[in-house]
Amino acid sequence: MSAPKRDVPAIEGWFTTGPEPQLLGTRCTACGSYFFPKERTSCKNPHCQATTLEEVALSRRGTLWSYTSAGYPPPPPFIPAREPFEPFAIAVVELEKERLCILGMVPAPIRCADLRVGMTMELVLDALHEDAEQRYLTWKWRPVPGTEARRP
Repeated sequence: MSAPKRDVPAIEGWFTTGPEPQLLGTRCTACGSYFFPKERTSCKNPHCQATTLEEVALSRRGTLWSYTSAGYPPPPPFIPAREPFEPFAIAVVELEKERLCILGMVPAPIRCADLRVGMTMELVLDALHEDAEQRYLTWKWRPVPGTEARRP
C-alpha cells in the first residue's frame, strides 16, 4: 500500500491552507489600496507614492464579475491535471471588502453553463496537478450554494 499524497501549495506564500483558506495580498498603509499577488516595493496606485505595505489575508468571498472557458491547454508551465486535457471554467471575482478582481479556475464539475455574473463565489483549494508523492494545490472559485446572481 502506498503512502497518501502530501498536499502542498503550487505557489508558496500566495494563500493559506486549512478549512477556510485565504489569498495573501498586501495593503498600502497610506492609501488603503490592495494588491494580489503581494506587492513588495511600493504602492501601485498612481495617486500614491507610499512604500509601506502590509501583508493581509484577503476576503474569501466575492461577486462573479466575469467568466470564460479554457477550451485548450494553457502553455507551459501549466501542467494539466489529467490527460487528455479537459476544458475548465475561469472566473474573475471581485472581492467583497477589497473591491479587487482576482482571476482563478473554477473546480470541476462546474462549467460556464453553471455560472452567472453577479453570483456570490467563495475561495476553495483544489488540486492543480499531482505527481507520485504530492498534490499541488491552488485557489479556485466556486459558487456559494444557495445564492443567486445579483444584478450588476
